[in-house]
Parts: sequence; structure tokens; C-alpha cells
Amino acid sequence: MVRVWFNHWFSTAHQIIGLMKRDAADEIYVIGSNLVMNSVIKNACDEWYADSELKGDSYVSFCIEFCKAHDIDVFAPRREMVEISRQKERFERLGVRVLADSYDKISFLGDKAKTYEFFKGNKDINVPDYFVVNNSAEFEQAYESLSKSGSGVCCKYVQDEGGMSFRRIVDEIDRFELLGYYQGAKIAYHELAEILRSQESFKDMLVMPYLSGDEISVDCLATGQGLIAVMRRKGWTRDERVFFDEGIYKMCRAVVHGIGLECPCNIQFKLSENETPYLLEINTRMSGGTPMGCLASGINLPNIALNKLLGKEVGWTPFKGEKTVSYIEVPQIIN
Repeated sequence: MVRVWFNHWFSTAHQIIGLMKRDAADEIYVIGSNLVMNSVIKNACDEWYADSELKGDSYVSFCIEFCKAHDIDVFAPRREMVEISRQKERFERLGVRVLADSYDKISFLGDKAKTYEFFKGNKDINVPDYFVVNNSAEFEQAYESLSKSGSGVCCKYVQDEGGMSFRRIVDEIDRFELLGYYQGAKIAYHELAEILRSQESFKDMLVMPYLSGDEISVDCLATGQGLIAVMRRKGWTRDERVFFDEGIYKMCRAVVHGIGLECPCNIQFKLSENETPYLLEINTRMSGGTPMGCLASGINLPNIALNKLLGKEVGWTPFKGEKTVSYIEVPQIIN
């Protein structure tokens, strides 16, 4: 029996856990913890606990004690992943395998500016034009330079998760129109400039062209058989098109091999108006949409990743077709 711990994951981890257990040669026993005790993930777990509200080094010490108390074999972290990866050796000394890459790789990829700088000279990867700014004068210069292209401008913090800080910058927003639809992430240039001028300096921010096409989300894992790269084209509905593209595959291979990633990761691209894919960001974990890609492609990435960590190679069949996948919300009683 392999005892696996998931700490405070997003709700679709419910399906990731199910996939990890499916096709397993050994019994997979999952322990879950969460700050939200009624999280639906609870229904997929064999044991369920309240997660600690501690942070940083104190949280890592809590995790160490949790692993000891519950005989954990594999730790699949999401919360405080960067700090946990920095102290992976503490877990390894206990015999606990951590489903996360090394600290130097995770912390590096967490900085979008460093990531872009590293890959912009790579002939296999399309990196968008960008400026890194941390004061209003730099922001205004960057905006003026990029707005000349006519494709629009956007910005986000260099260190961000889930695109929370992303803003599309427009000339003006009709405030009356906002009463009739969801505002989304648009902000007027003069309003944003005024906000930034109120601060002497701020966290590093990326200013770059706004890419108007769809997002391509690719769930990846390096294996002995080759690179798994399950591509999902995301539009404005719940439907996603799972497909294969040789050019995007080469970019994913350049990222995974260039950084030396060994654990699951999600690489995001954005299409320009002429359908050219540009690198957006790299998340060093399984994505919320991983189960959708697994369903359409027939590749059980969570199970393959777990077996790889345990030193076992699981065969898989590359997916080079095309399928449309969607989802519906299914009510569940949380026991």
C-alpha cells in the first residue's frame, strides 16, 4: 500500500486523486488535508484532516510531523510548494518522496521575467515582447512603446498564480456599459497610471502585448518513453479541444528539457491574432484541467507521475488525434 498526502489542493484534485488510484498496481491510500473542511476533495480521500494555517518554515515543520504521524510515503504538495521544495531533503530523510521538482527550478519558474529572459534566445520557443517595470515612469514608457504595435497592451505581476493580477489595458471604459455585463480584467490606461503613480515603487510587473487568441494549456511529464504533452485549447466556453501540434510539442520539450523538470507541470501558451503560440507561463504542478486532458487522450498522467516517483515505468500511448471535452457540475454530498 502506498500512502499519499495531498495538502490543500483545488477542487478538481478530486478527479486527480481518482485517476491516481485508477490503474494502480498497488493500493493507493490517500490522506487529504485542507483549510476548508467541507472541500469536495474529502470524498476522494481515505482519511481527511484540517490543514494548518502556519506558513513558511513553520508550515514545513508541521508537514514533517504530519508525515511521521500518518506514515506518508508520497507527499503531493500544492500549498507552500516553493518552501516545501526548498526543504525536500528533510522529507527524503524520512523516506517520504515529494511530488515536486527542486527548489531552484520551482523558484526560477515562479519568476516570469527570469523565465522569459531564459527562453527568449531559444529558437524553438516564441516569447512575447515584454518590459519589467516597478515604478510609474517605467510603466508609462513601456506602455507607450508597446501600444505602437496596435495589438493592445496588458500587464501582470512577475510573481503571480492563476492570473490574479492580469489586466488588459484599454484606452477608455464606458462606465455605463459596465452595468450590463461582467467587467472582467479590463482597466483604463489613465486609471491604472493614476494608481501606479500613487506608489513610489511596486512589485516587479510585466508589461507586454495583449494576445487576443485562445489559451493553450499543456499538461506535461517527462518519462522514460518520452515527453507526455497533452494539449487543450481553451476558448470562452467550458468546451476544450484536446489536440496535437508538432510546433507546440517542440516548445514544451524545449521547456521541460531546458529546465530539467522531472515532475508534472503545466505550460501555458496564448495565441496571437494570426494564431502564433507564445509562451505565457509554466506551473510546476498538475493543473485543474488535467482530468479533462486525461479523459480525452487516454493518458493517465497522475498515475504515471506517481509510479515514476516510486521508480516504476508505466507505458502510455501518444495522443495525436483531436477530441472536444467538456464538463458539467455534478452535485455531491460531502460526508
